[in-house]
Amino acid sequence: MILGGMGVAGWAWLLVVIPLAVAAALLLLGRLADRWGHWLGVAGVAAPFALAVAILSQLIGNQPSGQGSAFVVKWFTWLQIGSVPIEAALRVDHLSILFALLVTGVGSLIFIYAVAYMADDPGRRRFFGQLNLFAASMLLLVLADNYALLFVGWEGVGLASYLLIGFWQAKPSAGVAAKKAFLMNRIGDLGLLSAMALMMTNAGSLAFPAVDSYLMDYPPVWKIAVGLLLLLAACGKSAQFPLQGWLTDAMEGPTPVSALIHAATMVTAGVYLMVRSHGFITVSLISLLTVAIVGAITILIGAWIGAAKRDIKQVLAGSTMSQIGYMILSACLGPMGAVLAIFHLLTHGAFKANLFLGAGAVMHATGDQTNMEKFGGLRRLMPWTALAFACSTLAIIGFPPTAGFYSKEHIIALAFSWSPVLGVVTVLGALVTAFYMTRLVQLTFFGQSRLPKKVKPHEAPALMIWPMIVLAIASLGLGVWLNRVIFGWLISSLGYGVVVDPEQGSWIHFDTISIVALSALAVGVLAGWLVYRRGPRAETNLLQQAGRAELGADIAGGWLVRGSLVIADGVAWVDRVLVDGGINLLVRAGLGLSALLRRMQTGKVRSYGLVMALGVCAFLVLALIMSAVI
Repeated sequence: MILGGMGVAGWAWLLVVIPLAVAAALLLLGRLADRWGHWLGVAGVAAPFALAVAILSQLIGNQPSGQGSAFVVKWFTWLQIGSVPIEAALRVDHLSILFALLVTGVGSLIFIYAVAYMADDPGRRRFFGQLNLFAASMLLLVLADNYALLFVGWEGVGLASYLLIGFWQAKPSAGVAAKKAFLMNRIGDLGLLSAMALMMTNAGSLAFPAVDSYLMDYPPVWKIAVGLLLLLAACGKSAQFPLQGWLTDAMEGPTPVSALIHAATMVTAGVYLMVRSHGFITVSLISLLTVAIVGAITILIGAWIGAAKRDIKQVLAGSTMSQIGYMILSACLGPMGAVLAIFHLLTHGAFKANLFLGAGAVMHATGDQTNMEKFGGLRRLMPWTALAFACSTLAIIGFPPTAGFYSKEHIIALAFSWSPVLGVVTVLGALVTAFYMTRLVQLTFFGQSRLPKKVKPHEAPALMIWPMIVLAIASLGLGVWLNRVIFGWLISSLGYGVVVDPEQGSWIHFDTISIVALSALAVGVLAGWLVYRRGPRAETNLLQQAGRAELGADIAGGWLVRGSLVIADGVAWVDRVLVDGGINLLVRAGLGLSALLRRMQTGKVRSYGLVMALGVCAFLVLALIMSAVI
C-alpha cells in the first residue's frame, strides 16, 4: 500500500537526481570545474545523506507494518508492455532507505577522503563525476519500485565501476581489470534479465508487490528457475562463487573506489537483490540449498585468498568476498536470516570502508607500495591511521562488543540452528578471518620497518584522517545501536511478522555458540601473531600458492568464458541455419512458385482456352472415378 501524507519522503527522487546532476555537471563542464569540482562532488552525496536521514526519521515515526507498506513516489509511466505499464517510481521503505543511508553516509566520508587522496591527480574532477554517477546508479537500484527500474541502476553501477576501476587508463593492468569486471558482471546481468522475463511471463508485472503476491501461483519449476537466476545475478555483482574472480583485480582502481565498491555500492547490490527477492530464494528447497552452498563456499574461498595474498588491498578484497558470503548465506536462512544479512551489511559497510581507507593512507605514505612484506613498524609513524585501522580490525574479526561481533555472531548462531555443517563453516570462516587480519596488521604496523631508506612514511593529512576516525567510531559502536533497533522496525517493514528467536530449535545454545566463535577468534589471532611476529615468512606451501592463484579462479573464469562462447556460437548457428535458413527457404520457394505461375500468364486466349478445356476434362475424369467408387 501507499502511505498517505508523503511528507519529506515525497522528495525521495532528489536522492537520485542530485548525484546524477552533479555527475553530469562535472563531466560536461570539463576543465572549468577543475578548481572546485571535487567539493561539488562531495555535496552530491552529502545533501542526499541529509535527506535520507530526514526520510528515515519519518519512516520510524510512521511505524509501517506488513510487506508492501511504503511511500511510493511515482514519476511517470516509463514503458507500456501491452496493457501492462512499467512505472518510473521509487519505493521508500525501511530496506531501501537503509541502503540509501549506507550509500550516502559512507559515501560522503569516502568522498571527503578522496579530496585529499586525489589532490595531485589531474583527473580529479572527472574522478568525482564518475563517483557521483556510481552513487546515483546505486541509489536508483535500491530505491526502484520494480525490477525494470532496478535493472537500469544495476547496469549503471556496472558502467561506473568499469570507468572507475580503469580510471588510471595509462596502466595496462587497470584497463584489463576494468574489462574483466565488466564482462564477468554481464554473465550475472543475463541471469537478472532472464529472471525478469519469467516474472513478466507469469505475474504479468515487474513491480515488487505484484511479483511477490503472485509468488505462490508460479509453476514450481519456474519458481526454482527465477530463484537460481537471481542468485546468478547476485554472484556476478557481489563476487560470489563462481563469479568471484574479478574482485581482486578491481583493486587497480584508486583506493577510494575500492572502498566505495566494497562497502557501499557494487558488491552490496547482490545482497540487496537477495533480500528484496527473498521469497524466490526460500520458496524452494533447491533454491535455498543452492544459495546456502554458494554462500558457504565463498566464505571459505574468500578467507583462503585473504590469508594468502601479499597485496594489502587484495587481502581486503578476499575479505569482502568472505563477508558477503556470510550475508548471502544468511539471506536464505528464513526471515530472520534476511534481516541479519542487512544487519551485517550495515556494520560491514563501516569497518570495511575504514580498512580500505587505512590501506590507502598506508599507500599514500609509502609511495603507493601495496606489498605488506615491505611495510613494518608503521604504527609509530602513522599512529592515527594505525588506531583507526585497529578499531575496524577488531570489528571485522568479531571482537566484543564491536559492530562485527553483534552481526556476525547472530549469523553464526542462526547457521547452527539450521545445520551444524553451516555453523562449522561460519566458525571456520571467523577463525581464518582473525588469522589473516592479524597477519595484515602485524606485517604492516608492527615489527621493524622493511621499507627502502628513500621512502619516508608520514601520517595522512587531516582530510583523510577524520573520515577514518568517524568510521572507526562506527565500527566500534554501530552494532550496539543496530542490535537494539534492527529486530523491531526493519523486521516489521519487511513484513516478516513476529520476530523469531534465532536460538529457537537450535541444538546448541547461543551463549555456547558465542564461546565457540570467540574461541575461534582467539585461535586465529594467536596463530597469526605466532607465525608473523618476527616478520614475513617464505609462504611457499601449497595452500598459500593456491590462495595467491585464487584457487584457479582465472582458469575457471576462462572455462566459463569459453563455455559462454560455445553457447553463443550454438545460438548463432541456430539463428543462422534454422531461423534465417528457414526464412530464406520460404522466400526461395515463393520466388520459384511465382516464376512458375508467371510462365502461365502468356496473355494468349487460345492458351487460356486450352487450360480451361484440360481442367474440365480433369474434373469429368475425377467425377467418373468418384461415381465408380461410390
